[in-house]
Amino acid sequence: MNRSSDGLYPAFEESSSVSGVSWGAIFAGAAAAAALSMILVLLGFGLGFSAVSPWAGEGISAKGLGISTIVWLAATQIIASGMGGYIAGRLRVKWANMHGDEVYFRDTAHGFLAWCVATLVTAILVVGSVSSVISGGVQAGASVAGGAASAMTQAAGTAAANTDSNQYGYFVDSLFRDDRPAAVSDDAAHGAVTRIFAQSLANGQLSAEDRTYLAQLVAQRTNLTQADAERRVDEIYARTQKAIADAKLKAQQAADTAAKVAALTSLWMFVALLAGAFFASFAATFGGRRRDAVEYVEVDTYTTTTPVR
Repeated sequence: MNRSSDGLYPAFEESSSVSGVSWGAIFAGAAAAAALSMILVLLGFGLGFSAVSPWAGEGISAKGLGISTIVWLAATQIIASGMGGYIAGRLRVKWANMHGDEVYFRDTAHGFLAWCVATLVTAILVVGSVSSVISGGVQAGASVAGGAASAMTQAAGTAAANTDSNQYGYFVDSLFRDDRPAAVSDDAAHGAVTRIFAQSLANGQLSAEDRTYLAQLVAQRTNLTQADAERRVDEIYARTQKAIADAKLKAQQAADTAAKVAALTSLWMFVALLAGAFFASFAATFGGRRRDAVEYVEVDTYTTTTPVR
C-alpha cells in the first residue's frame, strides 16, 4: 500500500487533520430542539390555563396541575431533545476509516452538544417568561392566603401606620383624654380607637387605661354600662388578636408551601433535563447510523457514482 512521505497511510493522515466535531450539524439540531421545545412549552401553558378555573370545585386541582406540568416538561424535553439529537447525528459529516466505538462516541457527543446549545438558547428565550408566570402565580396564591394578614398587620405592625399617618397620633390623643370623653364625630372616634388598637397590638397587650377609655367611648355610643362595654372591648380585642394570629399562620403556611413547590419543581426540572440529555445523545447515535447506512447508486452520466443523501 502507498505511504506518504511521513510513512503514514494517506487516509489516516487526512482523517487526523480534520476535527471530529460537525458544528453545522450541532447548531442545526440545537435550533430544531430549541424551537420545538418553545412550541411545546407554549402549548403546555395554553392547555394548563384552559384547565384552570378561578371557581372553587371546578377545573383541575392544584396537585393535578403540578403533576401535569412535570409530566409535560419531561415529555417536552424528551421529544425536543430527541429530535435535535437525531438531526445532529443525521446531518453530521460521515467519517471514513473510523472504528465503530469511535463513531458511537462521536455521535453521542454530537447529540449531547446539540442538547447543551439548545438548553442554553431555551433558557435565555423561555425561562425568563416562565419564571415570571410561576412567580406571579405563587405571589397570587400567597396574596390570597395572606391578604388578611397584610391588612391587619399594616395597622398593628407599628404606630407609624395609623389612619392619620401621624407617628405620634396615639400619644397626642393621650394628652386630651378625659374621664368622661366628650362627644365627637364617628370618624374621630373610629380614628382614636384604631390608633389605640394599633399601638396595643404592636405592644402585644391592651393597657388598663386604654381599656377603660375604649369602654367609655363604647358606652357613650351604645348605651351599654361601663362593665358591659369593657367586656365588649375585651371580646373584640381578643378576636382581633386571633384574626391577626390566624392570618400570620396562613401567610407562613403559604410561604412554606411555595418553598416546597419551588424545591420539587427544581428537582423534577433536573430530572427532565437529564432525560433530555440522554435522549438527545441516544437519538444522535441512531441518526448517525442511519447516515452511515446510506447506499450509493450508480449513475450513467459520466460513469460516476453519486451518494444518495
